Amino acid sequence: MIYTVTFNPSLDYIVRVEHFKLGQVNRTKEEVIYAGGKGINVSIVLKNLGFDSTALGFLAGFTGEEIKRLMKKQGIHADFIEVGRGISRINLKLRSDEESEINGTGPAIEESDIEKLYEKLNHLQDGDILVLAGSIPSIMPESMYRNIMEKLQHKKIDIVVDATNDLLMNVLEYEPFLIKPNNHELGEIFNVELKKKEEVVPYAKRLQEKGARNVLVSMAGEGAVLLTEHGEVYQSEAPKGKVVNSVGAGDSMVAGFLAGFLETGDYKEAFKMGLCTGSASAFSERLATREEVEQLKSRHSFNF
Repeated sequence: MIYTVTFNPSLDYIVRVEHFKLGQVNRTKEEVIYAGGKGINVSIVLKNLGFDSTALGFLAGFTGEEIKRLMKKQGIHADFIEVGRGISRINLKLRSDEESEINGTGPAIEESDIEKLYEKLNHLQDGDILVLAGSIPSIMPESMYRNIMEKLQHKKIDIVVDATNDLLMNVLEYEPFLIKPNNHELGEIFNVELKKKEEVVPYAKRLQEKGARNVLVSMAGEGAVLLTEHGEVYQSEAPKGKVVNSVGAGDSMVAGFLAGFLETGDYKEAFKMGLCTGSASAFSERLATREEVEQLKSRHSFNF
């Protein structure tokens, strides 16, 4: 079974405004509401690709109830922890001449809520996959990812970590199955600027030396780089297309990589699937579907 954890789920309120003007009344041309959060995005894309998962995390208030309803509507199994104070956040995504975002704060998560999450994670079995994705709310311990991996280190669980800076670096000793920084995040870790795929490779290797088994580096329109635990290095340009929505593209890449690996057991095929799934989400108003991914995969030249 695949499990995803989203510590701070959201309702993503996405509005389109033609030529947004600050300080004036603006009328929307389109508006939609989705369940959001990095782990939730991974669960949604996995479902679109034919894989079930269980979404874990914390919810609160009327917004939390709506997140659950939307997940159920999409056929995704959710096992969230109900938090007593506050409401799940609403994130505003404004699409106009430029993309802008205003992200909410989220509910007050207490130590007793965190203990409930540990109890749920304790039921994971050997062979399960756990995806830890996104930032940690300021109200929670900064060592949250590390604490989880420490508690699960004696189980044979493949753990995926999609996080930045210390959240990522502090878990490497527990040998995560996959980490997915983007090139900017990787550069921040080592205080360098990384623009080209060949520049990424030596720094990704340093993360492997610290414990990561597989390192997948996303580079938006430049494509991606994968360093596998077997020593292979795969690089590819991104498929061609018009970027419509960048939100969730990285999460989609993670979901696509997992789907490709579960289907084939081959890291090269997982890389292809991940790259095309991330791009398919970027080229769509919504998260990638299987049909969109397969279309990109069939026409893209990977040039390995």
